[in-house]
Amino acid sequence: MAGQNGGGNFGALIQGAGKQLLNQGGQALLNYGAQALGNIINEVFQKKEVEQKRFLPSIKNYKVLGETRPSSFGPATYQDFKDIRSRCLAEGRLFEDPEFPAVDRSLYYKESLDRPITWLRPGEISDNPQLFVEGYSRFDVQQGELGDCWLLAAVANLTLHRKLFFQVVPDDQSFDEDYAGVFHFRFWQYGRWVDVVIDDRLPTYRGKLVFLHSAEANEFWSALLEKAYAKLHGSYEALKGGSTCEAMEDFTGGVTEMYEMSELPPNFYTILLKAYERNSLMGCSIEPDPHILEAETPAGLIRGHAYSVTRVKYVDIETPGRAGKIPLLRLRNPWGNEAEWNGPWSDKSPEWRYIPESEKEELGLTFDDDGEFWMSFKDFVNHFSRVEICNLNPDSLDPEECPEGCTKKWEMSVFEGEWVRGVTAGGCRNFLETFWRNPQYTVTLSDPDEGDDENKCTIIVALMQKNRRSQRHQGLECLTIGFAVYRLPDYGHVPKPLDVNFFKYNASVGRSQAFINLREVSARFKFEPGSYVIVPSTFDPDEEGEFLLRVFSEKDNNMAENDEDIGMGDVDDRVKELAPDPEPADPVREFFTRLAGSDGEVDWQELKEILDYAMREELAMRHGAYDGGGGVAGGGPSPRTPLGPPGGPPQEQSCLEQILCALCTPICKELGVDLQQAQNQPEQVHLNQPQPYANAQELQGQGFSKDVCRSMIAMLDKDGSGGLGFEEFKSLWIDLRNWRAVFRLYDVERRGAVPASHLRDALHSAGYTVNAHVLNVLAHRYGTTDGYIQFDDFIMCAVRLKTMIDTFNSRSSGGDYATFSLEEWLNRTVYS
Repeated sequence: MAGQNGGGNFGALIQGAGKQLLNQGGQALLNYGAQALGNIINEVFQKKEVEQKRFLPSIKNYKVLGETRPSSFGPATYQDFKDIRSRCLAEGRLFEDPEFPAVDRSLYYKESLDRPITWLRPGEISDNPQLFVEGYSRFDVQQGELGDCWLLAAVANLTLHRKLFFQVVPDDQSFDEDYAGVFHFRFWQYGRWVDVVIDDRLPTYRGKLVFLHSAEANEFWSALLEKAYAKLHGSYEALKGGSTCEAMEDFTGGVTEMYEMSELPPNFYTILLKAYERNSLMGCSIEPDPHILEAETPAGLIRGHAYSVTRVKYVDIETPGRAGKIPLLRLRNPWGNEAEWNGPWSDKSPEWRYIPESEKEELGLTFDDDGEFWMSFKDFVNHFSRVEICNLNPDSLDPEECPEGCTKKWEMSVFEGEWVRGVTAGGCRNFLETFWRNPQYTVTLSDPDEGDDENKCTIIVALMQKNRRSQRHQGLECLTIGFAVYRLPDYGHVPKPLDVNFFKYNASVGRSQAFINLREVSARFKFEPGSYVIVPSTFDPDEEGEFLLRVFSEKDNNMAENDEDIGMGDVDDRVKELAPDPEPADPVREFFTRLAGSDGEVDWQELKEILDYAMREELAMRHGAYDGGGGVAGGGPSPRTPLGPPGGPPQEQSCLEQILCALCTPICKELGVDLQQAQNQPEQVHLNQPQPYANAQELQGQGFSKDVCRSMIAMLDKDGSGGLGFEEFKSLWIDLRNWRAVFRLYDVERRGAVPASHLRDALHSAGYTVNAHVLNVLAHRYGTTDGYIQFDDFIMCAVRLKTMIDTFNSRSSGGDYATFSLEEWLNRTVYS
């Protein structure tokens, strides 16, 4: 009964809170939150780690296709294929790649080979080397001694699509015309296509290729492609034990999904069929035997081996009893030999006699020992452990080259983002208080899938992590990443971005299966039409990284950032209370006039003297600690004179201060604090002040920095004279008082710095609205490595932000920036 009464009291409490919200017009949110209340309490996100750690490929010095300026991924020292080839031809030499030399460290980083390796060029291996012999096909891909069958399965799939193939293997190179021992290949990396240049020296043993090779002894495109991919990852050994998903993405720029056969959705064959209709690349594998490498099963399949799925089709079948359709799949073993499935629908199995000849002809049925075979969907599910699907971008394929019935395309949306420590790196939902700080993205689904019985919309969400900005030249371990999806209410108001209270009372409607340290995580969902918010994150807070978020859907998904619009707003009332007098005091005006001289303007050095004096003076006057030694009565120090400590006698301490000092002195001694020294600072701090604060703490004892003062001049110098007149200074003065008041509000630790986690709120109080992307840029530019914004950096941040917004608004109204958004304009200027 006690438990029931307790539950009743809790229910009454919820009901009372609901009535209060209802009175405030929030019935919609109440209903929505009440529905989820029972779910969120136990909503805990799980963390997984892959057995073999994966590293992000290094993309230093690779040319980014489509960019005419130096690559944003690194310095402008990338290798240019055409330039290298021209120089080698002019000098009569063959290219030797200094970035990936023919030495052991290019082969392995940990496990050395058990035999001596000789690096030979194709002309030293074959009398008539060719890039292609009678074209290219999936049968040109033969595995060598490297455990990279996952890569081979992706390469075999690549050969099925001409446009995709020549995107990766450019056709502007050969062994016949303009041969200089240099080749290049293209891979999709973090949202961009990069060009990887290699020489053609290949690892051999006794004159034969050791790794990937073609069935034709004089065909070398596949071996050179593998070398370029090894260079991208740092070595050949780095290609051992990967995921077909990764390679298929790098070859296509698509989004991959992984399915475990033990957890298949009921419509999985439909998923495979729709994937095939959209020309998706598909691979599958069987759980490896821990004791035997690539062990063969009684059914003829190889454990731990990656197969490619090359056809999915309902095949017409006619038996003596009835006619109908049977779901079949065609698979290929990258070994390209007789190691094939030997069960039903295998080569020459009796089931094929029930298939009409016309259907066999349409299927292109052959029964060669080529590693390719058919099997039923039922056997496919029973014998394989997992399936990987790579869904292609809408513009990846040429419609004229697509097989009949395979012309459908995905709708795709892409956003790049970043997790920044203390700002937008909030961790997963387990860390509720910071989770809402992560970047957020809305997806609006309006139209159900074609022919969907439930009138729902299919979306695939894929989150890929990228190399971090400061360490792009290094291959880095993958962070543990994932995402969650939340349904927005159809009516009522929710904050933008969603705040901590939303996530407290609303459960996710979808999420990645787990947070895992892979390069990319993805998941497929079927949602009712409506609006949803996707929150990508690392598992733990304050883990920094960049990411690419992609959403595929059968119909439009209208993806956008779920964040505030950048612009100006109202200054916080608390700030107005702390800085009530907007006009510069008379001593400040007089000091300005004396420094300005006959031209009536001050340069950055004079501005520094004024601000160092004025801010110190304002603090002393406001706190009642002014000493009269060079301020109100004296009219300020003489021009060009460094400002020293006030020289008047100290004021009498209040009785309360004397008592507290007597009590605190022993404690301060224990902590190593000298109260007498603190009392001799330029400004005395009184305990009856509304906001105790030490000015030297704000400015670190140095006043405003040269960079800050120069930026103030540059940003507010309307006439380009290199100085500020009094009206310009007055505008700056009013803003500075507000910004300083804001700084005090958010310097919660009283260390003379604002935590980066409070930067968004501080800018709000100063009258600015910014989104997560701009917030990240500001934190990078003005934050310290330990996640704080110092006083002069905060002032610099505010000055630049205000000026950029003002400049954009004034010029865009005149049509100068009609093609830019405000965010693009800020991105272009805030780092300059």
